[in-house]
Amino acid sequence: MAERMKPRPGFTARDASLQFPEGEVHDIEWTITHEQREVAPGHTQEVWLFDGQFPAPTLTGRVGDTFRITLHNQTPMAHSIDFHAGEITPDEAMGQIPAGESHTYEFVAHRAGIWMYHCGTHPMSLHIANGMAGAMVIHPREGLPPVDAEYVLVGHQLFLGPSDTGAREEDVNAGTHQLTAFNGYPNQYDLDPWHAKTGDTVRIWVLNLGPSSDLSFHVVGEIFDTVWSEGHYAIRDAKDTGAQVLPLMPAQGGFVELTFNAPGKYAMVNHVMTDAEKGQHGIIAVD
Repeated sequence: MAERMKPRPGFTARDASLQFPEGEVHDIEWTITHEQREVAPGHTQEVWLFDGQFPAPTLTGRVGDTFRITLHNQTPMAHSIDFHAGEITPDEAMGQIPAGESHTYEFVAHRAGIWMYHCGTHPMSLHIANGMAGAMVIHPREGLPPVDAEYVLVGHQLFLGPSDTGAREEDVNAGTHQLTAFNGYPNQYDLDPWHAKTGDTVRIWVLNLGPSSDLSFHVVGEIFDTVWSEGHYAIRDAKDTGAQVLPLMPAQGGFVELTFNAPGKYAMVNHVMTDAEKGQHGIIAVD
């Protein structure tokens, strides 16, 4: 872990801030590719990508928005897509996209939350482990209470494999991951921390992509005032109580809100400590 947290000149972490697009119809066009990427310091391997991102891009919108996603499969094998936010018959919408072909998936987001999407091609665990999964954040139509900053963390296991093939199916089946990450790269927010000011209230959405490990999200030195997960609030604007973790099984998601009362460096971690030590660890620097 100490080696991964050594300063790397010029390193820039993936932007975790949430942005919500204008309009109620979102036309999105992606390619599906297999590419070689650095997934950890000094380790490059093949990953399977929606729109060139590992893990896949975070999509945002509001209840009632229409999403029309066109996929062009530029790989030598079939892939597919399954949006958990879509209430839609899977027979055709989630069908296989053969190599060299395209498919359009359209649905209306009727329910707020943070929803997983992923490739549904067998074996799904391997496709997810190789990067074919992401988050969709849907706000209520009227929005959520304003905060000073809003972020998203997508947690996932990392299965290190050969540069030309990626994750080994036997490792994925056994759940023997070598590293973990938030948003695609282990310890990236230790190398390039988030920043806040004393008194800021921050909302952090978290989704556990798995494919097979749990995630217990915790911020060291703080207590959550609001915790929302899988359709309900555990606490909301709490004053004389609070929560210490947001617990998530694979495919579950939610958000926490917290207010920083003093300057310092606050670690955000998966409190499954072996996985924090494998890469699900970052810093929020508060001035």
